[in-house]
Amino acid sequence: MKSTTAKFGKTPHQPSLWTRADALKVHADDPTTTQPLVSANFPVLSDEVFIWDTMPLRDIDGNITSVDGWSVIFTLTADRHPNDPQYLDQNGNYDVIRDWNDRHGRAKMYYWFSRTGKDWKLGGRVMAEGVSPTVREWAGTPILLNEQGEVDLYYTAVTPGATIVKVRGRVVTTEHGVSLVGFEKVKPLFEADGKMYQTEAQNAFWGFRDPWPFRDPKDGKLYMLFEGNVAGERGSHKVGKAEIGDVPPGYEDVGNSRFQTACVGIAVARDEDGDDWEMLPPLLTAVGVNDQTERPHFVFQDGKYYLFTISHTFTYADGVTGPDGVYGFVADSLFGPYVPLNGSGLVLGNPSSQPFQTYSHCVMPNGLVTSFIDSVPTDDTGTQIRIGGTEAPTVGIKIKGQQTFVVAEYDYGYIPPMLDVTLK
Repeated sequence: MKSTTAKFGKTPHQPSLWTRADALKVHADDPTTTQPLVSANFPVLSDEVFIWDTMPLRDIDGNITSVDGWSVIFTLTADRHPNDPQYLDQNGNYDVIRDWNDRHGRAKMYYWFSRTGKDWKLGGRVMAEGVSPTVREWAGTPILLNEQGEVDLYYTAVTPGATIVKVRGRVVTTEHGVSLVGFEKVKPLFEADGKMYQTEAQNAFWGFRDPWPFRDPKDGKLYMLFEGNVAGERGSHKVGKAEIGDVPPGYEDVGNSRFQTACVGIAVARDEDGDDWEMLPPLLTAVGVNDQTERPHFVFQDGKYYLFTISHTFTYADGVTGPDGVYGFVADSLFGPYVPLNGSGLVLGNPSSQPFQTYSHCVMPNGLVTSFIDSVPTDDTGTQIRIGGTEAPTVGIKIKGQQTFVVAEYDYGYIPPMLDVTLK
């Protein structure tokens, strides 16, 4: 892919590659990169709704932020339907698995608040019905802008198409809780262009979502990460020597891995309000390795750029595999080159005995990692499962150079603030 030059200054770069050789180093159940087992007796936040992707309120530098002592999280949320005939089996019992699997089609953005950084109370919908221009409200990032409580929510408007959008509102606090006001006018920002990022016309299974804006600590400019796929017709991509990497004899066959084309995208703002954006070439590509690099985000530490993203076992290409979980890469500058953490990229994966226990990990600057519970086995055979749709136990990791280590486990949904903002 050719480098590009932004209109306001030069930012040429070549995407870094997550290679098949890197992925061959991924090993499940290494205790230093494996999430502790989640008990099947987990508590749920609500019997009325499912929640999954969790988006803590933060500032533009990535710090998890409370407001007047209230922590706030945004979640992708869908109503549970225990009495809906379409989710009852032939014996009249609630088919929670089918209800859970259908949730993406009715995903809406909700918010929760807490005094303790856990024990979350449901606040309700962020946007009123009809405000969002599409059927589904998919994941993004809420940014606290100032001491007046203004919040920009960047998210993904899906069906029809997939568009990165933003909506501005305000957080209001009382002694008893938090409410959100405004969030009434959604502004479209950009869509996949078909030249750097794959479009739906090029691939019906394309991904373009999960905006994560940030200010570069070194150049001070406003950027945004997002998930994408490398542009081009599905099946037309080449998995060459660069994408394969340094593999041992017998591992040169790439099979049908040309169908896996994930990338971490980046855009730069032309203005200070984040209303006008220019897409740049991807920071990282995984052609021939994986088809999804979801919810990309940074932790800035020790002058380095730690890039994290989540991915699935089922989105890996032929000949390589890894657990559902969070993967990471590190560079000395924003535009790389990036190298995989722990030699493979795997930072925190599910144990093989509970391969779907958690997902949608978010690594926070304090080393805490939040995620949601998907499903946990309730018997030794793994054939019986309990659906989650709630917050998982928070895990603590330590980042040291190009390595990471699991070092702690905390309570369910523990997302403590790193700073508190007093509203004026």
